[in-house]
Amino acid sequence: MADAHDEPGTATLPPMGGMTLYPVPESVARARRWFRKFAGTYDLACSIDDCVLMLSELVTNAILYGEAEEAWRVRVEWWRLGEALRVDVHNPGLPTDVHLCDPDANDAHGRGLRLVDGLSDSWSAGPSPFGGTVVSFQVNDAWKP
Repeated sequence: MADAHDEPGTATLPPMGGMTLYPVPESVARARRWFRKFAGTYDLACSIDDCVLMLSELVTNAILYGEAEEAWRVRVEWWRLGEALRVDVHNPGLPTDVHLCDPDANDAHGRGLRLVDGLSDSWSAGPSPFGGTVVSFQVNDAWKP
């Protein structure tokens, strides 16, 4: 999936919202609160709870797996693409490290992207325009005409 600023004809499309988070566990709850506040100002037709869960998973992964030698932040942005909602989570980790896991029943980690894969209409991972990695999910028909 291409970034909104990479879509043909949308070169100047700004995100609808964004925030920068410290890479600490408390930032996951902050991202959830912030997204609920954002969603409350729009008449979204999609499940806000599902979006919040997916956002929580991606921010958690960004905090756990982002790495840089200097101080760094997690960047979250959301976009309206026609009737779809896309949420991007940026971190300084390596894009090649993002993959679906097949955890054992006793594994403590490894289910986040499986949740995103199951709840979203699509998701992607690749190089971030800020450097590092961007992992995104998209929910189609988030805005009904």
